[in-house]
Amino acid sequence: MKSFFLKIRYVWKLVSLLFFTAVTFAYAMFQGGFVSWFLFYSFLPISIYSLLIAIYPIRTFQVTRSINQEQFLVGEKLIGTITIKRNVPFPLFYLIVEDILPEKLSAQKLMSEPKKLLFPWFKKTITMQYELKRMPRGEHRFTEVRVRTGDLFGLIDKEMIFKSENYFLVYPHSVDLTYRQHEKQFEQGATNSKAKFWQDTTMAIGIREYQPGDRFSWIDWKATARRDRIMTKEFEQMQSHDVVLMMDRVKSDAFEEIVTFSASLARAIIKSGAKMGFVSFGREKTVFSLKETEQHLQQIYYHLAKVDCDSGRSFADVTESELPVWQSKNVTPLLVTASLSLDLVRKLELIGSRNHSTFVFLIKREGERISSEEKVMIERLMKRRIMIKAVSAGRFEDAFKEVSTL
Repeated sequence: MKSFFLKIRYVWKLVSLLFFTAVTFAYAMFQGGFVSWFLFYSFLPISIYSLLIAIYPIRTFQVTRSINQEQFLVGEKLIGTITIKRNVPFPLFYLIVEDILPEKLSAQKLMSEPKKLLFPWFKKTITMQYELKRMPRGEHRFTEVRVRTGDLFGLIDKEMIFKSENYFLVYPHSVDLTYRQHEKQFEQGATNSKAKFWQDTTMAIGIREYQPGDRFSWIDWKATARRDRIMTKEFEQMQSHDVVLMMDRVKSDAFEEIVTFSASLARAIIKSGAKMGFVSFGREKTVFSLKETEQHLQQIYYHLAKVDCDSGRSFADVTESELPVWQSKNVTPLLVTASLSLDLVRKLELIGSRNHSTFVFLIKREGERISSEEKVMIERLMKRRIMIKAVSAGRFEDAFKEVSTL
């Protein structure tokens, strides 16, 4: 519909231009004299230029867009460059170039409009560069560039939208966390830990020959004297610490803080050497199995870059269906949410303390305080040995300081 009205407007302006040209010519012919002919010849160049603008094919322009990188972190700056090439160097008095932002970016109040007024004249290659500061998290796709030109007096103006696609991701920001296991579990996990400091040196289960890297305190002197070679104590090897991170995707004002903390926590867990699973329930169910590789972390980050708070189920329902599945695998659940509902508390009281401790991270926006109702529910959970920690944006580093208290 809009294109139809634009065509009607263009035809009307063209007819008006021809009408005014004809009027000035008729006035000069019938009136005669210097003034009437001066008026006609003064208007004639403007009319001819406007007519040339009307027939000038701007649809032949070659419009391309380039951006400084294809992957960003939240808050980084995007630098876009739009290049317009044309074959005929017709003198254009002005050219308005606008990069049409996707809906998610145009809704950002701090996002400046990438629109500039250029004066190309006879240039065959025209370049416009713009900056978008503080890019928001998400999957973004640029598809169109609007170009508009016309004559000096606005008698004729032309507009054309060119297709030019660019796709990029803005990954969530993460902070440095120091993840640590809050309970020693020698039977948890499926594989032996590769870290030597995960051995319990108070439980010797045998002796073996000395190997490079063994500590001096591990030497069994009696066995060394008896066998005439250096022997060291062999300790029980602690099993790997497996965890699953479950993220709440119910619509919330603190959802970006949830994503930031989840990304930070996932990186800290993988960095510690533990295996981690990831559960994300929204419009679609996304589950990542237990892994500890860097590639696994990148896959989770890719998901967090595109994720949205579009869950049709409450986090309590998701917890009720998913928590027993992971607890049966001897996995410690880590729940990240911004809302502590009574329904969630009741279901955690029923299933949350089975087999292993359950950890709940209650994410708050900067300056937001815990309500009195939440304090009551927190006390209920702690009586059931369910660890809970309220974490405010800007202080995520404190997430593992005194997790069992507030």
